Order: sequence, then C-alpha cells, then structure tokens
Amino acid sequence: MTPTPPSAAAGASPGASGGEGRSLAGKTVLMSGGSRGIGLAIALRAARDGANIALLAKTDTPHPKLEGTVHTAAEAIRAAGGNALPIVGDVRIDADITAAVLKTRGEFGGIDIVVNNASVIDLSRSLDLSAKKYDLMQDVNVRGTFMLSRAAIPMLKEAADPHILSLSPPLNLSPKWLGAHTGYTLAKYGMTMVTLGLAAEFARDGIAANTLWPRTTIATAAVQFALGGDAMMKVSRTPEIYADAAHAVLTTPSRELTGQTLVVEDVLEQAGVTDFSGYAAVPGTPDDQLFPDIFLD
Repeated sequence: MTPTPPSAAAGASPGASGGEGRSLAGKTVLMSGGSRGIGLAIALRAARDGANIALLAKTDTPHPKLEGTVHTAAEAIRAAGGNALPIVGDVRIDADITAAVLKTRGEFGGIDIVVNNASVIDLSRSLDLSAKKYDLMQDVNVRGTFMLSRAAIPMLKEAADPHILSLSPPLNLSPKWLGAHTGYTLAKYGMTMVTLGLAAEFARDGIAANTLWPRTTIATAAVQFALGGDAMMKVSRTPEIYADAAHAVLTTPSRELTGQTLVVEDVLEQAGVTDFSGYAAVPGTPDDQLFPDIFLD
C-alpha cells in the first residue's frame, strides 16, 4: 500500500505535503530521542501543523560534541507552532517508558503516534565490536522500540488514526549487508522486525506500524561521526526530506498503510514530489553525487 498523494503539484518544493485533511493538527506524538537530527526534524514538521510532541530523551544537559538537548528541542517545537512535553528519560529503562506514556496522556489526553527514533550506531566488524556496544545497540534499537511501542498500545487503540513509525530499513538479506557490520545490522533489522510484528498483531485494531529509511545518507551528527566526517555531510541530504516523508506516512489513514518497509524518496515521489534538489545538504549537489545509504541496493 502507498500513501494517498497530497494535492501538491508534481515537483513541489521541500515541505510541500499539503492537501485538505492531511494534517497532524491536534495529534499527539510520543517520540524516543528527538533532541536533534532526524527526530527533531520530524517533530518540527508535525509542530508546524499544531501537533503535540512528547520527547523521551536522555539529553538533559548539553553534550560536549553535539548540539541540542530535550529542552532546546521543546523550545524549537513551540516556536514552530506545536505543543511540547520534554521528558528526561532512557528508553532502556522500563520505568522511564511507563512514566513517559503516563505523562504524555496526562498532558495531552492520549497518544496518536509513536515514533521510534532513538538509535545507536556502530559499524564495527564483529571481531572489533565491544560487547558493551553490542548490548547498547540491542537495548536501545530493538528492545526500546518494542517496549515503547508496547507501552503505548492501549492508548493507540483508543486513537482515531493510530500510527507507529520506526526509523529502520527494509530487511535486505543480501550477504553484502548481512556481513558488513553484523552487530548493527541485527539491531536495525530488529527494529524493523518489531514493527512488522506489531503491524500484524494489531491490524484488527487499526494500528498502523511501518518503517522508513532514506535512499541517501542524511546530514546528521551520527553520519558525521560514524560514516566519514564533514566530507560525508556534503554528499548527504538534509533531515527535512525524512521529515516530509514521515509526515506523508503519518497523515495517511492507518488502515490504508501498514506493515510496510518504506523508503523516504519513494514515499515523496508517490506523494507528487519529483524534485529533491532542495534537500541537498550542499545546494546544487547533483543527485548522482549523493552517497547511498546502507541496506539499500
């Protein structure tokens, strides 16, 4: 299934995902992470509609190398037109998840959308990957996705158009990807398996559960540190392309789009966007010079 195309004309500029009714106004989003990068971009896109955004994140104080905290993200969300609830907590801790769900319901009356954004990346080969980092990726990426989604299910069942969206890739079983960085591959594919499992389990309840992954690398701190520094940032797209695609998915009726492993650019093309040049991190960079993201052939 594919998202219902918005009324935006083909070739619409970035951010164009209009169309009457295709809005997140009044919807409540519970997101893991979101202090910066792709998660914050998705939150800001929803905020422009007037959505309520609850962020469960650890970044209570500034990181020495990374900009943004859960508090600065909340300020940006409010400035963009949304309501924000910053929740300092760790998606690895069950009590923090429970508290986040209850606080979100208490503040906004319910939960319409869960975005599993929090993720840890380490592309080390198997013999080089520390046990501590392996466990961290499994705990945040896989267990965190499962536990946060599960905790919100009772409230999603009460929502009119409930969605779960996980930022994880299609299940590509090519040896190229299975053997590239086995620990990280397991963690990201685990996120996808959780999401597809929830889609099947709760289909009768009308809860959509999908994943979303970009065709090119995205200019975030994670890419900068894990994939190649400033040079990689220059051949990537901005987080806004991910945000616009997420918006298209989350504004599609939940019973019309579920159990899919979606690709950012495909979603936008189906929504009528044919020109992605405005999303280049360095304006004017041709599409064929952008760096392909992992897990996609």
